[in-house]
Amino acid sequence: MRRDVFQAIADPTRRAIIALIALQAMTPNAIAEHFDTSRQAVSKHLQILVECQLAKQEQQGREIFYQLDVAKMKEIDKWLEQFRKIWEDRFNQLDTIFSNIKQNKP
Repeated sequence: MRRDVFQAIADPTRRAIIALIALQAMTPNAIAEHFDTSRQAVSKHLQILVECQLAKQEQQGREIFYQLDVAKMKEIDKWLEQFRKIWEDRFNQLDTIFSNIKQNKP
């Protein structure tokens, strides 16, 4: 089943896993050491990240390493950019209003 990328990043544990594998490729056991959950639970989260193409698997000997797929994160960033522009414009408008209020204060 193909999942939506936003479903994947909606979960705080998966966001934490993304932060870990963004720094370096890691095995499920190494990732599980950072959480108070079972290795099986971490593996389920990793599977969802792989299905959403946020993580890539690489077999090295008997171990499977997971690493962040930066291209997919760029897609998310590109989608968020439209909202970032709106937020920045609104914050700039607020800054202008606050500046005007300060200048007009006796």
